Amino acid sequence: MSINKSYAVFGLGRYGRAVASELVRNGAEVLAVDSRESVVNNAIEDIPICKCADVTDANVIKQLGISNFDVVIIAMASCLEASVMATTLCKEAGVETVIAKCSSEMHKKVLLRVGADKVVLPESESGTRLAKNLLSSGFVDVIELSKNVSMVEFEVLPSWEGKSLIELNLRKKYSINVVAVKEGDDVNVSVDPTVPLDKSMTLIVIADTLKLDKIK
Repeated sequence: MSINKSYAVFGLGRYGRAVASELVRNGAEVLAVDSRESVVNNAIEDIPICKCADVTDANVIKQLGISNFDVVIIAMASCLEASVMATTLCKEAGVETVIAKCSSEMHKKVLLRVGADKVVLPESESGTRLAKNLLSSGFVDVIELSKNVSMVEFEVLPSWEGKSLIELNLRKKYSINVVAVKEGDDVNVSVDPTVPLDKSMTLIVIADTLKLDKIK
């Protein structure tokens, strides 16, 4: 799990707080920022490092040391101008990954244009799910089916290339069951366990959530 990465979350509405809280619960280093003092004071019980600041100000971005964070999640979808400014400032500061929440497909296009590495629509991806995906290093997507079981999509690991599912014996080693294989836009649910895996493939599996961090 990517708890060794540092995260900053801008905006502590329901979505932003869910992302930050889930990251904190999993032991990640998290800085949460909101311009509303009452919101910040209320969030401190779940997120120890909270700041009240205007993240559309370049000086504030510098003072917060945002350039030292690996990932910034901008959860201010209600104000496109603020999201655009924060995204721009973070990328200019050298942040490797900026993820922005948006409220429409048009806003998504704008945020991608100004440098966001990923844009999420809250209707299709909850804050908790985004946090789980961030923490699950190497995974393309994680959908929690129950407390202990998840559907996970991830690229073939380098150590698995050229080996078949029979050789890898993933069910025994990691408690995962491969249910489909993707190559580009094609999804094959009739998986042949004797075919060697290629780096171009993406595996879709049902897995024991507690053992996801052991997949490597």
